[in-house]
Amino acid sequence: MKKYVYLFTEGDGKNKALLGGKGAGLCEMTRIGLPVPPGFVITTEACVYYYKNGDYPEGLKDQVKEGLKRVEEETGKRFGDKENPLLLSVRSGARVSMPGMMDTILNLGLNDETVEGLLKQTNNPRFAYDSYRRFVQMYGNVVLGIEHDRFEAIIDKVKEKKGVSLDIEMDAEDWKYIKDRYKELIKKETGKDFPESPEEQLWGAISAVFKSWNNQRAKEYRKINNIPDEWGTAVNVQTMVFGNMGKDSGTGVAFTRNPSTGENLFYGEYLIDAQGEDVVAGIRTPLPISRAQKTNEDEVSLEEAMPEIYRQLFEIRNILERHFRDMQDLEFTIERGKLYILQTRTGKRTAMAAVKIAADLVAEGLIDKEEAIIRISPDQIDQLLHPMIDPKAEIKSIARGLPASPGAATGKVVFSAEDAVEAKKNGEKVILVRHETSPEDVAGMHSAEGILTARGGMTSHAAVVARGMGKPCVVGCEALNIDYEKGEIRAGETVVKGGDIITIDGTTGNVIVGDVPKIEATISGEFDTLMKWVDEVKRLGVRANADTPHDAELARKFGAEGIGLARTEHMFFKGERIPAVREMILADDEEGRRRALRKLLPMQRSDFEGLFRAMDGYAVIIRLLDPPLHEFLPKEEEAQRKLAETTEVPFEKIKERVEHLSELNPMLGFRGCRLGIIFPEITEMQVRAIFEAACNVYKEGVRVLPEVMVPLVGNITEIKEQKKIVVRVAEEVMKENGTEIRYMVGTMIELPRAALTADEIASEAEFFSYGTNDLTQTTFGFSRDDAGKFLPAYLEKGILKYDPFQVLDQKGVGQLIKLGMEKGKKTRPDLEVGICGEHGGEPSSVEFCHRIGMDYVSCSPYRVPIARLAAAHAVIKEKRGKTL
Repeated sequence: MKKYVYLFTEGDGKNKALLGGKGAGLCEMTRIGLPVPPGFVITTEACVYYYKNGDYPEGLKDQVKEGLKRVEEETGKRFGDKENPLLLSVRSGARVSMPGMMDTILNLGLNDETVEGLLKQTNNPRFAYDSYRRFVQMYGNVVLGIEHDRFEAIIDKVKEKKGVSLDIEMDAEDWKYIKDRYKELIKKETGKDFPESPEEQLWGAISAVFKSWNNQRAKEYRKINNIPDEWGTAVNVQTMVFGNMGKDSGTGVAFTRNPSTGENLFYGEYLIDAQGEDVVAGIRTPLPISRAQKTNEDEVSLEEAMPEIYRQLFEIRNILERHFRDMQDLEFTIERGKLYILQTRTGKRTAMAAVKIAADLVAEGLIDKEEAIIRISPDQIDQLLHPMIDPKAEIKSIARGLPASPGAATGKVVFSAEDAVEAKKNGEKVILVRHETSPEDVAGMHSAEGILTARGGMTSHAAVVARGMGKPCVVGCEALNIDYEKGEIRAGETVVKGGDIITIDGTTGNVIVGDVPKIEATISGEFDTLMKWVDEVKRLGVRANADTPHDAELARKFGAEGIGLARTEHMFFKGERIPAVREMILADDEEGRRRALRKLLPMQRSDFEGLFRAMDGYAVIIRLLDPPLHEFLPKEEEAQRKLAETTEVPFEKIKERVEHLSELNPMLGFRGCRLGIIFPEITEMQVRAIFEAACNVYKEGVRVLPEVMVPLVGNITEIKEQKKIVVRVAEEVMKENGTEIRYMVGTMIELPRAALTADEIASEAEFFSYGTNDLTQTTFGFSRDDAGKFLPAYLEKGILKYDPFQVLDQKGVGQLIKLGMEKGKKTRPDLEVGICGEHGGEPSSVEFCHRIGMDYVSCSPYRVPIARLAAAHAVIKEKRGKTL
């Protein structure tokens, strides 16, 4: 028969998958001789069986009975005995820590008979009846589903009648009376008496813990932390020890290092004469465990109150750190002067603490560099790079959208890019609020502290650009009703006017009225140390998507090894350039277009010079003009009339050109290489600007490696046509300058046909850069700007495991990438291959790119350290035979 129950003395402390993190920790501590109250673990497999079959597996009840018998032998107590009762705690324990998400029941086994035995043993009626009422309250809430507040209301009534306010002012008779009122409440609410049978209590508690795996908060926590639903929880059944037996008893929680800063300081809190729940419930203010931790002299630390217990606890702290080789979070209870350890687990910590602890543990010789790297999650690095809302701050969210770009930002609400630009000139901080953004809003986005949109997904324009700028951004916040005319936002009953202050949290997607306290991002010396180790380990190159010299310099600061995507269209929206771009679009003939392009040439050249200088010695991939031309013209009639005034082009002509250029499906329309094929003069100007800039900067002593990327190619003839222009103009410019510069011409693979015919395309293209945003759209047939209407439902129903615009679809899109790469390399073995879509900064997608042998990934500057870490993780996990 399958084994479902393991005594703490027989469980494998390394098998968290079977025993859960808490159970494995208890087994391991028991094995190394620490003072752990006896008990046993019911495995996660029993929970999984329970969910699949709606009942316990065969043999479980007998195994639990046998486990209880062994615990009785070890403790000398009997479960349900009137004279010497064994009392139990029943607690959850998933394989990874899910603090507070599932349920716990303490003091199990008490009833009207066993409470008398407890009383005789302790000669402490107040303790006995306090423990009993706690058990009835917990059982009534957790197992029988009665609201916690209903029980608290009974206590409050008794306190009011007695004229007291604290639990410690209640005596034995008070708790006995309250226990009886609790039982009456249970009878009234359930129609049944409170179960007096300890065995019935135990199985009610076991079922409740299993069921708590699927309570709403646990499901939400798993969703946020990518914990699989099918794992299930273990159940830990352990002998109760009591911290509420008087002044020589107590309870506490401790971290072997400071979980906030990572400092090597024993850190924790305790209470005298209390149970564990009192420490976390906040009913009484806990005290620090060490003198060093004290913030005022009136506090009495555990080190001072019980020096011998503190000495033992400190020694156990050192044993646990040396044994588990990581910072531990432990729970302890002192019962009548004897110390017990109830739990140890890997401690939750801030990003800053995680980096410091990992670096310190390497310095202390407890772990090696690779172990330090693998312990830092990409999400933690993300937190280090952006200001965050203070976790202690109380917030009230009015709406929640998609967390598109991390960090917190506060400012006045503005509804237009122009207002955002104007506000910045006046020194005001603003949040740009739009239905959705377009390239025309880039200046306003740059001026704003953060961006909030009602529509769009995680790779919408707002999301992509905000990440590139390092701006906090929340998109797809459909609960918001944005009214440009009235200048207001409505979210339910809340109305926010233009000029009102709001805060957006790009890490959670929350929108909050007013300002909220924040923590500034800090990068410590340990962070630099860690990233040097990362670069020693990783194979995959990491480049940045950067459109300006400022972005390029930032990317280098974060460790980028080149630019994987410079979007030339973003350069067109700067104030002095957009008129020339519009002049080109409105021109009636080639000469008119060339005249306008001559105005743009020096501006583009200057931009490219800045990029090349910033990336001295590293490749810079510059994408030729990609978006459809109508994006550069105003859509609103008022803005069109204003343009007519400034350009002296008739309003009717502008309106007609806008209508002529508008498309039903612009994403598949007149864009990418199609623009350069129909208007070759655009390609000529951009290539001239690239190579004039390269020659100029080369003469300054800068090592230049330009790579010209032709977008949206689906046919070999398209790249042939464009490559001819690139090579001709590049040779002309180099000849004019008397300079030879090594360069490459390649393409962005963003259409399925390009991937399927990659062998042909590689005969012309010297590099492939996968544009995974558009490749995902064209493979799935999803519009990334409209998919927000159904993708949440797809994720909820399990049709898709992840949003494919956030996490690369390895089975579909990934196979096209792999196929295209294999076909391309057959034709051109030295073909350079990378990706430049948003997936270039997503850890599991980076691992995929490593696994199939890509040369590099490219992502927004603020995600470069994340991609570097993920690339190192990929190498280490490959060695260990694991995948993300």
